[in-house]
Amino acid sequence: VLFGTCINAIILLLLQRVLLLVASDVDALCACKILQALFQCDHVQYTLVPVAGWQELETAFLEHKDQFKYFVLINCGANVDLLEILQPEEDTFFFVCDSHRPINVVNVYNDTQIKLLVKQDDDLDVPAYDDIFRDEEEEEEEDSENESDGSEPLEKRRRFEEEVIERTMKRRQRREWEARRREILFDYEQYEYHGTSSAMVMFDLAWIMSKDLNDMLWWAIVGLTDQWVQDKITQMKYVTDIGILQRHVSRHNHRNEDEENSLSIDCMRIAFEYDLRLALYQHWSLYESLCNTCYTSASLKLWSVQGQKRLQEFLADMGLPLKQVKQKFNSMDMSLKENLREMIEESANKFGMKDLRVQTFSIHFGFKNKFSASDIVYATTSLMENIEKEGPETTNFIKALDSLSRGNLDKLHQGLDLAKKQLRAIQQTVASCICTNLVISQGPFLYCSLMEGTPDVKLFSKPVSLCLLSKYLLKSFVCSTKNKRCKLLPLVMAAPMDVEQGTVIMVGIPPETESSDKKNFFGRAFEKAAESTSSRTLHNHFEMSIIELKTEDRSKFLDALISLLS
Repeated sequence: VLFGTCINAIILLLLQRVLLLVASDVDALCACKILQALFQCDHVQYTLVPVAGWQELETAFLEHKDQFKYFVLINCGANVDLLEILQPEEDTFFFVCDSHRPINVVNVYNDTQIKLLVKQDDDLDVPAYDDIFRDEEEEEEEDSENESDGSEPLEKRRRFEEEVIERTMKRRQRREWEARRREILFDYEQYEYHGTSSAMVMFDLAWIMSKDLNDMLWWAIVGLTDQWVQDKITQMKYVTDIGILQRHVSRHNHRNEDEENSLSIDCMRIAFEYDLRLALYQHWSLYESLCNTCYTSASLKLWSVQGQKRLQEFLADMGLPLKQVKQKFNSMDMSLKENLREMIEESANKFGMKDLRVQTFSIHFGFKNKFSASDIVYATTSLMENIEKEGPETTNFIKALDSLSRGNLDKLHQGLDLAKKQLRAIQQTVASCICTNLVISQGPFLYCSLMEGTPDVKLFSKPVSLCLLSKYLLKSFVCSTKNKRCKLLPLVMAAPMDVEQGTVIMVGIPPETESSDKKNFFGRAFEKAAESTSSRTLHNHFEMSIIELKTEDRSKFLDALISLLS
């Protein structure tokens, strides 16, 4: 259906005044930056409204529906029946670029008001139209009673019996079709997962229209890296998409050296590289990064005395003096830094960390500024969920969006500092949850609840931070537990949301297995458990597996969830 027809639609879009509704995640921000650049090329007038959840989306639509006819939704809107929720006029059009899957079937098959921006090779697995939609037949046909009086009563009766049989058959067929439809929709909607990054889809669009720039390409890279950092896509999908972007990087960044600005101070160069899977290590000390990266911390079990000993052994095996490891990466001896990646990888293999190398990209601004794509993801996320309040909610969104422009290095550095605090807070919380046995098996899933008054608990009332914490905690728990059955379980995690209103925020994370397809069944399960217990819940997040819940309803909600998943 999707990409070819969308180009014409986008060209139509470029002639209009547009309202942009953008979700609060890094991939959405990157897609937004690309679209803003496209709009600037063509002098399109647009208004940008950040939306953190369904309620804000509905409010924004209601406030603006009289001034605008064209709405672009980024990373929101695909997985619900938009027309049902927003009840728009018939001359209103929605362009939806959203990585949430599965896409609601009505959005897929409504071609007039909803235009989905999806990559052509994205397999959506959508059920066939005839399996889920059926024209309302005129079931009750007129009884043909005004027959000519000449026909025999016997004849009339026979015809009547045939009609009854036919009608009964039709009803039975209809019931069977409806049962089959329910089954098909259940299978289709059961799991939540993610498709291609929205920033990549937007970049593809720019490329097809021959308007792609190096900046747009970098934003596409950051959008994909966000999906990888947040653990939303499989390793296979990540590597495939990296390959696609690598071809664009070669095209944009291997020009002749004598070309103007090839080495000027404001030049920008993107490079593909195999880098270390260590968070922010080039802007931190190597020691801090090893301690606060989920992969190394979980593999070495750093929350235990034994783990700390293994870390010392690991550093000794590399032959790196502690003084060097603990100082800022920039200040380390050049001689050590030259072969650092090889040294670390070699020792990591001996310590069972075989996946410390990762394919990624880095960006160079001028002579001295170098950032890897994951640095940008961590910094932007931290700016977006910054709890050190300065003004209204949207300030964080705008700051995060600005930090993605290369002219705003000060904001980016502020984001990097916040990200270090966030990673430290996550690692300390993981350690305390494991050391005090806060992760308990509830039968079909593991459960962990953060108490009010836990350090940094305010940070974890934010959805992205809570999801990162939950994923890190599950990985670490799987490394620490001896119980084989527990290693295969998913995790439900709760944290205080709003103490005055007495609410908690809860997230469900799929099991941590090598072959995990990253599909999450908690969204549907949460809905059912809330329904069956009349728990007061709020399903306001674009990720269905995150809900808000009244604290006093928590135990009956969990009981229902246990019996539902057992």
